[in-house]
Amino acid sequence: MKIVSRNEELLGHALSRIPQSSSRTSPSSYNKLIRFEDISAAAFKIQCSVQKTPCMYSRLSKQYGVDIYLKKEFLQYTGSVKERGVLYLLTSLPQDQQRKGVIVASDSSFSMAVAYHASELRIPVFVIMSTSTSPARVKTCREYGAMVISYGTTAKDSQIHARRLAQENSYLYLEEEDSAVYLSGLGTVGLEIYEQAPKLDAVIFPAGEHCGLLAGSAAALKHLNPRISVIGVESESFPVLQQSLKAGHPTEDQACSSHHFCGDVSGLCFGSNSLQLTGKLVDKVVAVREEDILISMLRLLEYERATVDAEGAIGLAALIAGKLPELKGKRVAVVICSGNVELHLLQQCIARALTLDNRVCRFSLVLSDCPGDIAKLLEILAREEARVLDIKQEHLFVTSELFTVEVTCIVETRDKIHTAQLRNALLERYPAAKWTER
Repeated sequence: MKIVSRNEELLGHALSRIPQSSSRTSPSSYNKLIRFEDISAAAFKIQCSVQKTPCMYSRLSKQYGVDIYLKKEFLQYTGSVKERGVLYLLTSLPQDQQRKGVIVASDSSFSMAVAYHASELRIPVFVIMSTSTSPARVKTCREYGAMVISYGTTAKDSQIHARRLAQENSYLYLEEEDSAVYLSGLGTVGLEIYEQAPKLDAVIFPAGEHCGLLAGSAAALKHLNPRISVIGVESESFPVLQQSLKAGHPTEDQACSSHHFCGDVSGLCFGSNSLQLTGKLVDKVVAVREEDILISMLRLLEYERATVDAEGAIGLAALIAGKLPELKGKRVAVVICSGNVELHLLQQCIARALTLDNRVCRFSLVLSDCPGDIAKLLEILAREEARVLDIKQEHLFVTSELFTVEVTCIVETRDKIHTAQLRNALLERYPAAKWTER
């Protein structure tokens, strides 16, 4: 039975305006419209090899006054929604090309998805990574079954080397572009959300570099229910999608692709297909601060036991930051699309988020160097139920009177109110205490 899309005309009109001079997408990707039946075909083809991740009601709903349903795509085997597009792309390759193999050049979630699914399909796969790539990423790709080659000091060096190897050995060089096949695979997220969480008012997706997920899923959702609001969220530091929509063509911020924290949520809006579909089908694009993303990561870890990266947390960050007040009291799905955060970065992010959330604070004060004075300070902290994380004493470089000691404490509190109570109690006993602002 043929599925007839109500939005084919709209999608076709969007794609008809694509300029043919784009250097990042092959001409063949323009020849086929992104139709609802393409997304349905992708869902059928990949259903046995990717997880149908849950879309669950969140405990955070009461805290923010929105009925929040979290689509937990970070539960995919490689921790990323990109498995959907990658698997459909690989299974759509001609058998001759599958025998020759594929090659990618990055340390992103896209490369890890290619490494895993190509190996599962018995397609030879090579991943070129720069020498600055973290050992954990190299190890992960090798464990997925890829042949990993370290080359060059920058991502550009790796890409040049990968293209040269592809040309010499007839490998297919893959990069994350917005071909119809890749977008159709990503669009299957929209199908599942519509099925799992009925009567939704809005769905929130990460945007920026990843507007392929936003565009593909918007095509599915708007076909099934044109009244659903589709919202994209990107980093305020690198509002690439908003700039591209305003300019009418993809733009790039050169600094964001190498940004330690925001590299996965910003960068090139990687094709005119995605950009045009986003402009036609997406209702709103908002930007959030890095601080909001950090708080979102903390909330997901505490309330959902979900360890996610910036890309995975950015959608919820828009609700936490109050960027979408019109969604109060509404039913909203949020796509948590990636959980590939490295351990050292996770530790820094959570520590910083606790400080931003007024739950870890630091103060210093000067005490007389007499027995029992520090004990009295600790008694006050215990009475106020503050947990001491660190305490240091400085004798040599104290600029006040002799026989004094400067004490610096780092303590953990329950919340902002508890922090204010502790601060008042300390200032009452030690008026000269200095509180370090976040």
